[in-house]
Amino acid sequence: MFSQKDIAQIEAKGMNLKQVEDQIKNFKSAFPFIKLKAAATPGKGLKTFNKKNVQELIANYSEAIEDKSLIKFVPASGAASRMFKHLFEFREELQAGKAKDLPDDNGFNSVSYFFEHLEEFAFYSDLKEKLVEKSINLLEKLEQKEYLCILNNLLDTDGLEYASLPKGLLKFHSYDDDGNRLAIEEHLVEGAVYGKNDKNKVNLHFTVSPEHLAKFEKAIDQKKYKYAEHFNVEFLIKFSQQKPSTDTISVDLNNEPFREKDGSILFRPGGHGALIENLNDLGAEIIFIKNIDNIVPDKHRQPTYDYKKLISSYLIEIQDAIFDYLESLEIGNFDEDFLNEIFDFMENTLFIKVPKYIRSKELMEQVDWAFQMLNRPIRVCGMVKNEGETGGGPFLVEDDNGMESLQIVESSQIDFSDQTQADIVKNATHFNPVDLVCGIYDYKGDKFDLKEFVDPKTGFISVKSKNGKNLKAQELPGLWNGAMADWISIFVEVPIDTFNPVKIINDLLRPMHQ
Repeated sequence: MFSQKDIAQIEAKGMNLKQVEDQIKNFKSAFPFIKLKAAATPGKGLKTFNKKNVQELIANYSEAIEDKSLIKFVPASGAASRMFKHLFEFREELQAGKAKDLPDDNGFNSVSYFFEHLEEFAFYSDLKEKLVEKSINLLEKLEQKEYLCILNNLLDTDGLEYASLPKGLLKFHSYDDDGNRLAIEEHLVEGAVYGKNDKNKVNLHFTVSPEHLAKFEKAIDQKKYKYAEHFNVEFLIKFSQQKPSTDTISVDLNNEPFREKDGSILFRPGGHGALIENLNDLGAEIIFIKNIDNIVPDKHRQPTYDYKKLISSYLIEIQDAIFDYLESLEIGNFDEDFLNEIFDFMENTLFIKVPKYIRSKELMEQVDWAFQMLNRPIRVCGMVKNEGETGGGPFLVEDDNGMESLQIVESSQIDFSDQTQADIVKNATHFNPVDLVCGIYDYKGDKFDLKEFVDPKTGFISVKSKNGKNLKAQELPGLWNGAMADWISIFVEVPIDTFNPVKIINDLLRPMHQ
C-alpha cells in the first residue's frame, strides 16, 4: 500500500508506519459506539453542593492552591469562519443578484437581526474606522442598504478579515472606560483573577494555528502589560500548535490512501483530541481548561470566578484524600477495614463501582486493584443543566469488560438506533460546557504520561471532499472524551451563567455578552 516515498512522508511528520496502518484499520472496522449505562444526574454520578459547601470551597481556594503550580490552558486554534455562515450565504445572494434587501426573517439568529443591531457589536467602531480609511460612511451605507460593501469590509482581508481570523482575535465585548476587548484579552483577565499563583504569576497556554501565531503574539504583546499593571500580576504566556505527528491519514471510500494531484498522501489535523500531546507537555500540577469563546464581560463574570475556584478546591480536596490512601497502601499501612474504607470512598465520592469479583479476591490483589484505580490523573468537570444545547454530556458507561466509569460522551458516540441508549440520553439532565480543572501529578510528585490514559477506540470518522472527490477523515479521541477516558472523572453541577459560548456572531448580542 505504501511506497518508500510514502514512508518518507509519514516519517517526516514524526509518525511511523504502524500508526498509519492502525488508522486505516479504524476506517475499515469503524469505531464502536459507547455503551451508556445511565445518565450522570445529581446524586448518581453528578455532585451538587449546598450553599454552605459552595461558600466553604470558594473560601478555601487561596489556601488550597498555595504552593501549587497553575496553568490556564485554552484551545484557541479554531477558525471563526463558521460564526459567519448566515452572513456568507446572504453575501452570495447579494453577489448573485438574488437579494437586494434584508430577509423578512428577523429572528435572533438572522441576518436582519445582525444588521439591525450592528452598532451593539464590539467591532462596530473598528468597522467604522476601516470604512473611513476608504472614504466610506458606514451609516450612509446602512441607509442605502449597501450590505455587500459592509460585509466585504467585515469579512475580507482588505477589511477586518474576520472570516479568516480565529475566534480569539475577534472583538467580543465593549467597555465604556477600557476600550473593547478581544476574546483572548478576556482570558488574560480571568487568569489574573483565579489563575495566579502565590507569587502573583499567571501562566497561560494557548494552542493556535501556525498561520495565526504571529498575530496572537502581537495582540498579546500589545495588551498584557495593561492587565498586568491593573491586577498586579506577571503574565507568563506560551503558545503551541498541534503536532504534525497527531495528523491522521485520509482515505477514499474504498479505504485506500487518498492522494493529492502530485501523488502524496493527504493528511488532516486530528481534531482537538490531538491537544492531549500539548497538554502532556505542560509542567503544572493544576491545569484549568476552557474554550476560547466561553467568556463574558467583567460585570457578568463573578459566577465564573466563584465556580472555577469551587471546582479547583474540590479537586485538591479529593486529590489530597487519594494521595493519603495511596501512600498508606504503598507502605503497607492498611488492613481489611481500611481497604473497605477506600472502597466506600471510591463508590460514594468518586462514583467508581467496585466489582463483586474484586471484593472476593485475596487481600493483596484487592490492594493492587485499588492502587491502580486511584493512581491516575484526576479531573473535575463543571456541568450545567441542559437547556437544549447540542453536544456532549456526563454519562456512566460500561466497557467491554463490564467495568463502569464516568465519561463525557458526544452524541456522535451514541447509537441512537438502539432505543435503550436513546432513552438514556432523553433522561440526561446536564451538558458539558468544557469547564475542567485537572490534576496531572501523582502522589509522589511525578507527572503522569497522559498519553497512557487515552482510549484509542473512541475516535470519529466523517466524510469530507477534496478537489471534487469524497474522502473519509478521522479524528482522534476528543480531548475531554476519549483522550481522558482513563482519568478519574468527577462531575460537579455549576450554574448555567458560567456557560456563554459564541457559536455564531449574533451570540455576542445576547445579554450576557453585552
